[in-house]
Amino acid sequence: MESPNEAALLALMEKTGYSMVQENGQRKFGGPPPGWEGPPPPRGCEVFVGKIPRDMYEDELVPVFERAGRIYEFRLMMEFSGENRGYAFVMYTTREAAQRAIHLLDNYEIRPGKFIGVCVSLDNCRLFIGSIPKDKKKEEIQEEMMKVTDGVVDVIVYPSATDKSKNRGFAFVEYESHKAAAMARRKLIPGTFQLWGHTIQVDWAEPEKDVDEETMQRVRVLYVRNLMLHTTEETLRSEFSRLKPGSVERVKKLTDYAFIHFHNREDALAAQQSMNGKLIDGSPIEVTLAKPVSKDGSRRFGTRASHNGMAVGGLYGDSNFLLQSKDDSGISLGTGIMSEGLYARPLSLPPRWGNPYAVDLERCVYPFLPGSTLVPVSLQTLKPIQLSSAVSLLEYYCHKNGWSLPEYYLYSTAGHEGKTLLIYKVVISSTRSSYMPDKVCSILEDAKELAAQNALWNLDSSFQVPGSPGSFTPPASPGLLSFPCRSLPYPGYSMAPISPPLPIPGAGGQRLYIPSQSSFF
Repeated sequence: MESPNEAALLALMEKTGYSMVQENGQRKFGGPPPGWEGPPPPRGCEVFVGKIPRDMYEDELVPVFERAGRIYEFRLMMEFSGENRGYAFVMYTTREAAQRAIHLLDNYEIRPGKFIGVCVSLDNCRLFIGSIPKDKKKEEIQEEMMKVTDGVVDVIVYPSATDKSKNRGFAFVEYESHKAAAMARRKLIPGTFQLWGHTIQVDWAEPEKDVDEETMQRVRVLYVRNLMLHTTEETLRSEFSRLKPGSVERVKKLTDYAFIHFHNREDALAAQQSMNGKLIDGSPIEVTLAKPVSKDGSRRFGTRASHNGMAVGGLYGDSNFLLQSKDDSGISLGTGIMSEGLYARPLSLPPRWGNPYAVDLERCVYPFLPGSTLVPVSLQTLKPIQLSSAVSLLEYYCHKNGWSLPEYYLYSTAGHEGKTLLIYKVVISSTRSSYMPDKVCSILEDAKELAAQNALWNLDSSFQVPGSPGSFTPPASPGLLSFPCRSLPYPGYSMAPISPPLPIPGAGGQRLYIPSQSSFF
């Protein structure tokens, strides 16, 4: 081991009894530790460590991370120069120790003025496969993938929202290990590999988030997918109340999936067992428990090469919680559809939650060909399905109904620890109406989107008819905003208008990038 601190590393090995070896651009300390018997620790025991000073090594890092629990393996990513690459993976012997490390060491000052980031790391065993013919069934796709790659254990295929006999043009292939998935990706990634005469698109799927068992034991919300687009919330409430009338608290449907809230968990479990696989409006539905996710939208588990397409169907939020489905929101979905021979790649933008009409298949980027005819259009000529934000959708409906455009008035308040929190009031002067949500946000764009959503709910803009606000039906369940920003209730705060407009550095918020791929990437 040639290193500036070779003596310190040798002393660490002698003290702990752990071995150390460098291979494939990483240095592995342990794995397994001395005296370990049995298989490696289960999924969820590893954390990712970022922003490590480049001249810091295991002799300084290991003692810090040992505070959280026994280390199974410490992997420090290395440069050829001998410096580290600024990040590492620490696998503990238990999930509890991994969680403790996150709580103790995230944003820990490892050196004066140097703060590290620590979060969970998940080995990715799933690939996204795009540009698959839409008439292929799951069994056909799995058989073909098993012919060309090793270690295939499952294939996940989603039916089209408009034609359940067809798939959406993509699939997810689950492999027995991250190594098997990485080797398959390496074989398929050049972009020249064909299945059924189609050049397929291959990338990592975003790994599914693990939720601890204690949290899942409190869930009383069901996630229902594979619904017909025309299936209504009233139909779902009726069907899921058959077993026990009055057991359903509320229903939230978004395109071809929905969340069913029950008053208690026992009724939810009974309905799940009774309704899974049943036909609703001619479509066999899939029913699972919804999975809670963190309200902190800035901390998301990702991959070094995750597929940032539009996530379909899994994310749900209101003033009390955020939920995601087992399959759909644990992975980012791409379309891989073909249009006039051109591959449509998913748009790498964060999805918006303001428009229930925004079907995922529309959110794509196509090549712009020289010589293409360009025709000027106005907002009024577009369809609601082409608008993905509540801000645009509200402006659309104001145009459609002949109202004045919405005006946004920004206010601020001081939150916990003196943090500036923001809220918009929406005024539609021609209707003499104004709307203000019951949440404040830490991010400017989130506050505006939330305000527009709140106005849409109050106007009930799903009724696409001209008229005044009085002709709209008020929302049945106020506060059911499917908006996953980190919002806080504002009653009790003193509000101050912002003039001139408040400069907000980094308005996009802090985003932590978490590479979870190993050296097989």
